[in-house]
Amino acid sequence: MVRVGIFGGSGYVGGELLRVLLGHDEVEIAFVSSKRFNGKAIHKVHPHLRGLRDLDFSSPNIKEAAGMAEVFFLSLPHTSSAPLAASLIDEGRRVIDLSADFRLKNGEEYERWYNWKHPHPELLKRAVLGLPELHREEIKSANLVAVPGCMATASILALVPVVKKGLVKVNPIVVDVKIGSSGGGSTPTLEGYHPERYSVVRPYKPTGHRHIAEVEQEVGAFANERVIVSFTPHAVNMVRGILCTIHTFMMNRLENKDVWRAYRESYDDEPFVRLIKDPTVLHGLPDPKSLIGSNYCDIGFELDGHASRLLLFSAIDNLIKGAAGNAVQCLNLMMGVDESLGLKFPGIHPV
Repeated sequence: MVRVGIFGGSGYVGGELLRVLLGHDEVEIAFVSSKRFNGKAIHKVHPHLRGLRDLDFSSPNIKEAAGMAEVFFLSLPHTSSAPLAASLIDEGRRVIDLSADFRLKNGEEYERWYNWKHPHPELLKRAVLGLPELHREEIKSANLVAVPGCMATASILALVPVVKKGLVKVNPIVVDVKIGSSGGGSTPTLEGYHPERYSVVRPYKPTGHRHIAEVEQEVGAFANERVIVSFTPHAVNMVRGILCTIHTFMMNRLENKDVWRAYRESYDDEPFVRLIKDPTVLHGLPDPKSLIGSNYCDIGFELDGHASRLLLFSAIDNLIKGAAGNAVQCLNLMMGVDESLGLKFPGIHPV
């Protein structure tokens, strides 16, 4: 049994961390922090957790927290996690960070993409990106794991097998993402206000999105040249879920079997990646609607001979495989238990 602490448990990701961990047989939640809701029961903020555990939000200091748990989840805003993670590691504890603070290996990239000078660049090389499909062995022994962004997760998982096999050109790669409103977090904004958000398909941050850095870094590790990604997300009329449509261009003429082979070689033994390509059914390509609440990533593809394109499709629940579920999958690896423990639940259909 491993005792875990959660810093920042009142947001949507914090709520999903709690939901998953409360059903995990090898984990005890030592505390869940929230300065805003300190002293209040967790079900006051997360009503779906009512009756599952008598647990209140608290606000321990570093020394207190380090004495309460062995592994810590940081579900905090960007720039807030770095100093806390450094202090916990100094106390000999292990950290799974769900912010962007340790996702990039080069400190200068934070100045470019986040306009922020990283306060602990010495930890960037030690941090392991929390994507088990790519970094499983490193995660097992890591004391600092950086869970990738939700849109980056869906993009990277779709791209790596075909780039690794040299099936497509790495410049240009065009990523078009549709994401639900929960991707914006639980803090109200004008863009998320219901009359403004309802019934929309709205592009936002159409160029220069921060997730580009993660995608280029991870996919670039499998390429022989610099990877350049054009990335544009769209807000759409759903609460949760991501669908990536990725336009890549063939190096040489491909057949379906070539692409199937690339994905099967990469993901045949992966517990949470499924290949979806069946024109005979309604759900014949990835659809986030069938993934809601699950830790699965569904990947599919289509060949476009007319334009020499290989179209990739990738779908996840942004709060689970894109955040909390991926984090728990990493925890399982760090604990040395079955990595699917506490995560083998399907999506909900219909919703």
